[in-house]
Amino acid sequence: MARVLLPLPDSDFDVTEVAVPWKLLTEAGHDVVFATEQGTVPAADRLLLTGVLFGRLGAEPEPKQFYAEMLPAMTPITWEAIDTSYDALLLPGGHAPGMRQYLGSELLRQRIRDFWDTGRPVAAICHGVLPLARAGVLKGVHTTCLPKYMERSAYLSTAWLRGRYYRTYPAYVEDEVRASGAVFERGPRVLNRRGTRTEHSAAFTVRDGRYLSARWPGDAYLFAQQLLEMV
Repeated sequence: MARVLLPLPDSDFDVTEVAVPWKLLTEAGHDVVFATEQGTVPAADRLLLTGVLFGRLGAEPEPKQFYAEMLPAMTPITWEAIDTSYDALLLPGGHAPGMRQYLGSELLRQRIRDFWDTGRPVAAICHGVLPLARAGVLKGVHTTCLPKYMERSAYLSTAWLRGRYYRTYPAYVEDEVRASGAVFERGPRVLNRRGTRTEHSAAFTVRDGRYLSARWPGDAYLFAQQLLEMV
């Protein structure tokens, strides 16, 4: 049984990018250890549970069910207590304002650098690639992340109601990841199709040795299944 570390902010993480890997990992008998800044139980982005725009653009029903199952199992440690004893590190994303706690933490970046140096598996999806880029470990590493066209499209289609909900930072995620020296891979253009547990034709991931990355919630099932193979 592997122990997989999964750091989170107190609020606003992506439902699918956390609940789907949690479900597949725990089904396979692995232990997912959550970590938040103070060890408090976190909450996902509520708009992804109810719908960002008139009930749409949220998580699909199955990941929402996984999230409901996951909540009672969450007993996080603190970021301060994170060490390098885990078998893998999983960094999920999210774009709502509460994510800045996690994406901007220097303490978490140091913990990420320490784990990266172990050579064990690291997996990041969507905005979860940003802490790695900001930790300075992705230079020359092949990766994907939330592509600029996806981030821009989501922002432009919802800004009239949600403001900068889809723009966590002034810089696009892709631009910041590229600036870190990473070798960015965009993948095929897709906006309305998502992968499922049994159908991966719309999903895209990038693997560079022990490092796995994905773009958005639509890749979460393929991402989680490939992480299972790595651990």
